[in-house]
Amino acid sequence: MSLTLVIGNKNYSSWSLRPWLYLKHHGLAFEEIRIPLYREDSKPKILAHSPAGKVPVLIDGDLAVWDSLAILEYLAERFPETAGWPRLPSDRARARSLAAEMHSGFLALRTHCGMNCRRPPAVKAVPEAVYQDVARIGQIWRDCRERFAGEGPWLFGRFTIADAMYAPVALRFATYRLEAGPVAAEYVSTVLGHPAMWEWMEAGRAEIEVIPAFED
Repeated sequence: MSLTLVIGNKNYSSWSLRPWLYLKHHGLAFEEIRIPLYREDSKPKILAHSPAGKVPVLIDGDLAVWDSLAILEYLAERFPETAGWPRLPSDRARARSLAAEMHSGFLALRTHCGMNCRRPPAVKAVPEAVYQDVARIGQIWRDCRERFAGEGPWLFGRFTIADAMYAPVALRFATYRLEAGPVAAEYVSTVLGHPAMWEWMEAGRAEIEVIPAFED
């Protein structure tokens, strides 16, 4: 069966980016339905695919899977060759913890530094809580990279669900000139150097929709 991923605006929708990047990284074929957000017809169009009324949504035959992390978990099980989590149980537990922390945390960063592919890179005045989030994320990236540096350039050496979850954060670091040390900077370069990230960002910059709530 063919897969369909329902996403929002590529310029703004960080949650849509996560499963899209995982699919692209692993060369999994899928159709894409883009529904611009915050329009009068946005919610009805999304509800046609998901009872949650939010993007992203993965359609696999008669099955609809919503929520980015749930989609990533499903893809890892549906396509075990992608090895979505690290091999060792202890590493899997750590990767799941970090993915869940991203899923539910870092509210200050998400609130004050929204994903915006069109925004020229520049520092923004933000509350102290944002810098606390940045420091914690930098610690996460340093701990992972120091442990798995010999196995590849990603958080756990090879690309995993954890990298898909943190990819929009790496884009935010670049957009808002957020600093967390050289290891974090190197990881940001790894993420933004991915060909699929370039594809997503170029598409985001080409979009014509503007959502004022997501602009500075």
